[in-house]
Amino acid sequence: MHKLTIPLSDEVVRELKVGDAVALSGTIVTGRDAAHKWMIETFIKKTREPRGDDLQVYQTLKPLLQGGAIYHCGPVVAGLDTGEYRFVAAGPTTSIREEPYQGDVMRHFKLKAVIGKGGMGAKTLAACQEVPAVYLHAIGGAATLIARSVQRVVGVYKMDFGVPEAMWVIEVQDFPAVVTMDSHGGSLHAEVEAASRAALEALLAS
Repeated sequence: MHKLTIPLSDEVVRELKVGDAVALSGTIVTGRDAAHKWMIETFIKKTREPRGDDLQVYQTLKPLLQGGAIYHCGPVVAGLDTGEYRFVAAGPTTSIREEPYQGDVMRHFKLKAVIGKGGMGAKTLAACQEVPAVYLHAIGGAATLIARSVQRVVGVYKMDFGVPEAMWVIEVQDFPAVVTMDSHGGSLHAEVEAASRAALEALLAS
């Protein structure tokens, strides 16, 4: 078990290999489809002009993401009426939806970890090697258990996206995950896909 504290250094990231179990502590940011699309269009490809609080949010989140982690998560949150937020469920959402965006977001913000479920593709794996960074697979179906690792909600941004799509800044302690894509080109997801394809071809040929 690797106990990791955010921000993560290049050296720590390069020590991690596919299959390593980790316990992550520190400040992470949630982000799903709307957040990734917003980051790409507004600040990376700049195909839309910043509006409203966009620049303020960007300036706040950029230092948190540098050396940090983004979590593909649509949380269930209590305290919405009082502002005393508490994560009730914090399970991972399917990561592959962010494949068109993730590599560019990782490079721009110098992200060291992406957390989700189901793995990602070749573009993200290339970014893991380049930045360097890792993809951490969180346990699907364990939303309540994972929520226990959330010690505090520091803040929330882009609430206009809706609660699941908003960017929640949270402090976690010993968040459990497994490295399934590393900075050396290793991808457990690619290995499983190749093995499954080979098994299917063998069955079809028999």
